[in-house]
Amino acid sequence: MGKLKSYQEQLQDIVEKGINAAEEQQKKLASKPFEYAEKLESEAREYSVKTLRKRYNGYSDNLFDQLRSLNTRFGSFAADLVAKLEREAAEGADAISDTADEVSSAAQDAKQSVESKKPVARKTTARKSTTTAKKQTASTSTASA
Repeated sequence: MGKLKSYQEQLQDIVEKGINAAEEQQKKLASKPFEYAEKLESEAREYSVKTLRKRYNGYSDNLFDQLRSLNTRFGSFAADLVAKLEREAAEGADAISDTADEVSSAAQDAKQSVESKKPVARKTTARKSTTTAKKQTASTSTASA
């Protein structure tokens, strides 16, 4: 659970940094038109509308390129995170499987040990012959009486 918490915190830190970077870029971009307007006030004929549009588009392109780069980094981080989780799950499953095999083997050994220590069943032929002898004696006694 500690590792998952660590991964969650790392992911939140990365997202926080991305949000901060996006906010910073947005503020930079939002301030540009005002800066340009202030410059236009002082130097009205220095910039053409085409130049302003070109600069604005350049800043917009820059912002979206940075967002795409950030998305790529998030994708890589998420892939690494998923790989770590899958690897840890597989290792856990392997450990459980190994333990189950060991328990099964120990149970088989115990079963064989118990079966090899069972007492051998005795034959009851001596009783039968005694019973048969009593019957014969009894029939002989009644016949002589």
